[in-house]
Amino acid sequence: MSICLTWYSHACILIETEGTKLLVDPFITGNPLAPVTAEDLDPDYIFVSHGHGDHVGDTVEIAKRTGATVVSNFEIHNWLAAQGVENGHPQHIGGGFDYPWGRVKLTIAHHGSALPDGSYGGNPCGFLFYIQGKKIYHACDTGLFYDMKLIGEEGIDLALLPIGDNFTMGPEDALRAVKLIEPKQVLPIHYDTFDVIQQDPAAWKALVEKETGAKVALLKPGESLEL
Repeated sequence: MSICLTWYSHACILIETEGTKLLVDPFITGNPLAPVTAEDLDPDYIFVSHGHGDHVGDTVEIAKRTGATVVSNFEIHNWLAAQGVENGHPQHIGGGFDYPWGRVKLTIAHHGSALPDGSYGGNPCGFLFYIQGKKIYHACDTGLFYDMKLIGEEGIDLALLPIGDNFTMGPEDALRAVKLIEPKQVLPIHYDTFDVIQQDPAAWKALVEKETGAKVALLKPGESLEL
C-alpha cells in the first residue's frame, strides 16, 4: 500500500499508512495558512518535535479528544501529562522504537525548545520514520548541521526541510542540506506562515533540481503526495 502525506502548512504533516494516521507538530489554531481546524483532525499518533507554540500547537486539545498517543522527548512528555494528556510515549535523541505501523528514530536538531509557559522543553529533535520500507526524514525546525550526511546514509526517500530562514535554515542552507542527505525527493516546509519567513519555493525547487539529483515536491496547504 502507498503512504499518503498531507501538508497542513508550517511543519505540520499528516502521514497515513495502512489505516493509521500520524500527525507531526499540529500548529493549526492561530496558523493563518492552516486549511483545516484542530477539530477536523483525528490522528492515532501525534509527534511533537520541540516545545515552541508553533509546533506543540493543538497537541493537548487533539490528544485529549482523540486519545492519540503523543511521541516526544521525555521533558515534553512529562509536561503534556501535566496538561492532562493520558497517552504518551517518551523517546530521546538517537533512540528509536518499533510501533505497530513502523519505526521512528529521533534525530538531532539545532534550535531552542522552551514550552509555551516557559517550562524547560528538553532538546529539540527531528524524526526519521521507517514505514512500509520507505524512509521519511522530517527535519522540523533546525539549522544546517553536518551530521545530516549520516542521516542521508540511511537512504532517504523523502526529506522534509525548512526553508523559511530567520528561525530555521534558509534556502541556501537547505540546498546544502539536500546535498548532504541526497534524498530521492524533498518537500520544503516552514515558510510563508509569517512575514519574516516568506520565501519563493518555486525558485528553490529549480535550484535544487539543477544542482542535485533530488526531485522537489511543492504542495499548497492541504495538498497531498503519495510514496
